[in-house]
Amino acid sequence: MKKFIIPVLISGIALSGCISGNEKQTMGTLLGGAGGAALGSQFGKGKGKLVGVALGSLAGSCIGGSIGKNMDDTDTLKANKTAQHTLESAQVNQTSSWRNPDTGHTGTFTPTNTYQTNTGQYCREYQQTVTVGGKMQEGYGTACRQPDGSWKIIK
Repeated sequence: MKKFIIPVLISGIALSGCISGNEKQTMGTLLGGAGGAALGSQFGKGKGKLVGVALGSLAGSCIGGSIGKNMDDTDTLKANKTAQHTLESAQVNQTSSWRNPDTGHTGTFTPTNTYQTNTGQYCREYQQTVTVGGKMQEGYGTACRQPDGSWKIIK
């Protein structure tokens, strides 16, 4: 079964740099909507699948926007540091976590598969969670090591 990406706000932020203010909420809304649509597409057939995509997209947008609005720069930095470190050094299925004691926001990051592409680039599939205001959201994706040694989300 083909894996679908269920991005969380932090997927867009954690590995690609810092986004501040209202941009975090916008990114969360967009990524949450895309993730919800991907999840919704797993249900039903024909028109039922279309309804699942629509409902998933709406729900994901609301959740992602809310999480993005409530994350601060320290949350983003902690999540980014955890993701980069975990992708570089953790074994498959070894979970790393972060916590911001000032906000109480938490997250986890777990590599689930490691492989090398035809061009020799190393990539890792991962699962992550972000909990903001008692609301947890999960995400799945793939990140590949860049020539400078950093990891970048590719899907």
